[in-house]
Amino acid sequence: MAGAVGKAGPAGEEPAAIGVGTVALSSALMNERSSVAELADTLRGEVERYSLGGKLPSSRALVERFRVSPVTVSRALAQLVAEGLVVTRPGAGAFRAEQRPTAVRAGDTSWQEVTLSADTGPEAVSRSVDASGVLATLAAQPSDVIEFSNGYLHRSLRPERAMSDALARAARRPGAWSRPPMEGLPELREWFARGIGGAVTAADVLITSGGQSALTTVLRALAPPGAPVLVESPTYPGMLATARAGGLRPVPVPVDTDGVRPQLLADAFRATGARLFVCQPLFQNPTGAVLAPGRRAEVLRIARDAGAFVVEDDYVRRLGHADAGPLPRPLATDDEDGVVVHVCSLTKATSPSFRVCAVAARGPVFERLRAIQVVDNFFVPRPLQEAALELVGAPAWPRRLRAVAGELRARREAMVGELRTRLPGLALPYVPAGGFHLWLRLPDGTDETAFATGALRAGVAVAPGRPYYCAEPPAPFVRVSFAGTAGSAEITEGARRLRRAWDEVVEPGR
Repeated sequence: MAGAVGKAGPAGEEPAAIGVGTVALSSALMNERSSVAELADTLRGEVERYSLGGKLPSSRALVERFRVSPVTVSRALAQLVAEGLVVTRPGAGAFRAEQRPTAVRAGDTSWQEVTLSADTGPEAVSRSVDASGVLATLAAQPSDVIEFSNGYLHRSLRPERAMSDALARAARRPGAWSRPPMEGLPELREWFARGIGGAVTAADVLITSGGQSALTTVLRALAPPGAPVLVESPTYPGMLATARAGGLRPVPVPVDTDGVRPQLLADAFRATGARLFVCQPLFQNPTGAVLAPGRRAEVLRIARDAGAFVVEDDYVRRLGHADAGPLPRPLATDDEDGVVVHVCSLTKATSPSFRVCAVAARGPVFERLRAIQVVDNFFVPRPLQEAALELVGAPAWPRRLRAVAGELRARREAMVGELRTRLPGLALPYVPAGGFHLWLRLPDGTDETAFATGALRAGVAVAPGRPYYCAEPPAPFVRVSFAGTAGSAEITEGARRLRRAWDEVVEPGR
């Protein structure tokens, strides 16, 4: 059984150089998460061999037997404890539970359907939450599934050791565990303001807990329940879910390879009376499009004439590829009148759990944003803000971003090459020079859900395109990610598995 669990390195250890050791498919599929799951599966099968109350092997013995880290053993045992199969006693070890917990009688929760859907008046709007599009990219996959659905950097590309060191240094700072300023640490606000540029100053910046939290705060501040909100079509499912959960009505504005189409944006403002447009001008999710230079001023002018805000979700600015060239400045840089509310996060460039973000806004809207942030969350924990300062202020930070840029370019080129070779029937309208994803059009008439399901059966996860639209989609699409892969070997294998799904669903009988 020892071969069932992969070998893990020291906690937080990074490769000597990004990309080294990531080309072997077997090691790519065996990360810490899968090691925990596999060890838990193995121990779950063995625990019945012990008598009730019998002692299991020590953690040290499990480490030596399965060649995993102590952290992996601890987490696997914790899983069995949560399932009621094992109990742990400090200083004594782990033991088989005396008996399985008895099932609790299921109550009758049907009354909640009435309460949650009941109207509270003639102006009531639905606030039901559909998180399926978000869960498609966040759900943990089995260890043998290649994740082309991942919306974050692969672990080999994350600065895990640098983050651990930054957090350790931050925790030792005087006052690190005291309450921070409600708006965020002044030095961190200044760092974000410098990155945005233009007339934005530290006084215009509010520190929030991640981009999703920031978007929730911004939408609550700028639009009342029931109001329309203009969104790019297609767009990020998490933004659609946030808008609908707040009772807003997303209205689609189509994008092409040059970003949102200004004339359609103007038409949508006139038709709906909306006062809010949410967009991703740089490496748009999912298309990867960059708003063309000739459209930038036009978008701001149209919004200003409509008396509307533009929410600029600048989610991936720090992840341009090595061949991207100079990136266009944020829209907020060219905004003198407080039209743009700018959102930028560190999460995509670091780790899913490093949730530090900034919202920049000028004028009276800043106070409303601040008030909602305080009411909802009080503030972002100070140790995390201090760690962010340590991380981005280190000399290694720009070097790491350059290294990641090179790795992302290599992964993108590998995926584009494999898809064009193995699945020429997939249309790729645009190859982005930044971000994580490729947006692929399936042949007309293809059931994209069936294709995604077939891909999962073949051992590769992709994201179907339907959740990226708030109205009827113009064609079937899927989104695939190259940033969450371990390297070219995994991309090659994933494309081979996608071909199996293609033959099963799109061209059966071929």
